Amino acid sequence: MRWNKYTIDTTTEAEDLISDMLMELGIEGIEIEDNVPLSKADTMAMFVDILPELPLDEGKAKVNFYLEPEMEQRELIEKVKEGLEELRAFVDVGEGTIAESQTEDKDWLNNWKQYFKPFTVDDILIKPTWEELPEGQEDKLLIQIDPGTAFGTGKHETTQLCIRQLKKYLTPGMKLLDVGTGSGILSVVGLKLGADYALGTDLDPNAISAAEENRGVNGILPEQFEVYIGNLIEDEMMQAQVGFEQYDIVTANILADIIIPLQKVIAAHMKSGGYFISSGIIDSKEQAVLDAIMENPQLEVIEIVRQGEWVSITARKN
Repeated sequence: MRWNKYTIDTTTEAEDLISDMLMELGIEGIEIEDNVPLSKADTMAMFVDILPELPLDEGKAKVNFYLEPEMEQRELIEKVKEGLEELRAFVDVGEGTIAESQTEDKDWLNNWKQYFKPFTVDDILIKPTWEELPEGQEDKLLIQIDPGTAFGTGKHETTQLCIRQLKKYLTPGMKLLDVGTGSGILSVVGLKLGADYALGTDLDPNAISAAEENRGVNGILPEQFEVYIGNLIEDEMMQAQVGFEQYDIVTANILADIIIPLQKVIAAHMKSGGYFISSGIIDSKEQAVLDAIMENPQLEVIEIVRQGEWVSITARKN
């Protein structure tokens, strides 16, 4: 469906006030374009793999809003213009002009793919399924990934921390539990490194389709990698389904506030001497996670590694 798109040329100073004004007029489809750098808090909250590089912020912004073609729009646009003039009395609105166009029929769900290119984590090459194998990379261990709408391209620092810990602690024949599997990338890496079996758990049903896609393109058999949807921390039926004292290695690339309660139950699923690799921990939460794991008599912290502002803690079951 095509929509009528209206673009207001304005300033970053006025963009929020203009958005509020549009919403008061009953306009819901609003989009802001600017080059304001994300704050640390914003970046952490988004927890995304790929962010495009932005040009220098010059204080300019565009506020876009979208209206259905069949709507009576002339009167509404006049009210928008009046609202802009009222805002000029106490904020720099900039040009404040309104340009009209029609949206293109784009596949917004897949538009992000232009930013996901092949990259390496040490001797592992992670390649999106739609890209060709780069020349000169044939000797790398190849992992092909299409995350779909689930988290996990491998680009994020937390995923790379987990991959390096898997390389260090996983040996052929191990059984892997991947909590918060997302796209299944850590399970795929574990299996490619020699694990016999991987089980992923997630709260997001999209993880099933993403993991199945990535299992197939990497030549992994269905019986080698399964995904269960459910809450491993609270659901006793889920815990029983996953199984107790079965896993040599557990990965949890999630968030600190989830790892803290997870560490209380995860040892029950691990074999004696098994490894618990946790990541997704921003440095400001490192001590809280570390304290929680150290208070668990079943787990012994053996390594802490960092990349940028992110932390991975590896513990061993006694």
